[in-house]
Amino acid sequence: MDKARLASALGAPSAFGQSQFALTRGNAFEARVKADGGAELLRLAHARLDPGAEPPAGAAVPDLSAHGPEGRTARTALALREAAGAGGWTLLDHPMLALDVAGSPAFLEPDAVVVHPDGSWSVVEIKSFPMLDGSADPAKVGAAARQAAVYVLALEEVAARLAPVPRVHHRVLLVCPRDFSNLAAGCAVDVRKQRAVTARQLARLTRIEEIAKVLPKGATFAPDRGAEELTAAVEAVPATYAPECLSACELAFHCRERSREAGAVTRLGRPLRAELGGLTTVEDVLAAARGERGDPDDPAVAALRRAAALRAEALRTAEARACADAEVAALCP
Repeated sequence: MDKARLASALGAPSAFGQSQFALTRGNAFEARVKADGGAELLRLAHARLDPGAEPPAGAAVPDLSAHGPEGRTARTALALREAAGAGGWTLLDHPMLALDVAGSPAFLEPDAVVVHPDGSWSVVEIKSFPMLDGSADPAKVGAAARQAAVYVLALEEVAARLAPVPRVHHRVLLVCPRDFSNLAAGCAVDVRKQRAVTARQLARLTRIEEIAKVLPKGATFAPDRGAEELTAAVEAVPATYAPECLSACELAFHCRERSREAGAVTRLGRPLRAELGGLTTVEDVLAAARGERGDPDDPAVAALRRAAALRAEALRTAEARACADAEVAALCP
């Protein structure tokens, strides 16, 4: 389903994403890196990923255009197969890959994939955040590594269908602007850890057919349906909102509103939810802090009551101090 359109139909449109200025700047930098048949990009790939190979004097850049994502995916797989046996450098510009996610194909479009002279494959991620003095923001590099790890998994699925099986590198090339210029700088990022974590998460996902079994008969997520019908269909799928959802899911604003109405503590963050144990709502937390509910031997309940007592003591001290200040002010106008 198109979650962005669904969120708009529910009256809670998603508002996250890059600004138009950032998108334009990123597209301009990517075009510069891939200019002249990707000469600069291939130079960085040779220097950072495969310095022992022959320098890329030139490279093949196959046409990957086709009808629809399925057609582009098949064309990309054919181009990878042909490039693996060509014996030279090949640059695939915006290939289309497919990855099985809980029983449904997810179509992915990395910035580029480089085929080395030995037939191995490497993912290239081009980002617009700067690389200052040879290093970039660790949080942004981590996000890029997690994104590239998904592409590596999708490439491995393509490689598994070929004989002999080409090697998919677990070191990806991250290309960023150097300092505050528009010149390209590259570094190799090892994504083995991110790949392993993503593979485990994908393996543990509930299959789509299992989720569909518990949906009410006739449930639909078509955006042209009424808001009441769509709301009932969305609420039939279990979801636990957390603030991190705002940066990753188009339905986050809808789920946040539902979480507020239910008084769920997860809207305050998963770490806090983990600390509160069996207290799942704000009402339960406040009642436990006041001593009206909860097991006194529960560490979470005991901590809440201790915090409430400290707060009350601090308020009494502040009130007494304010009264004393008022008396002094009355005596000394």
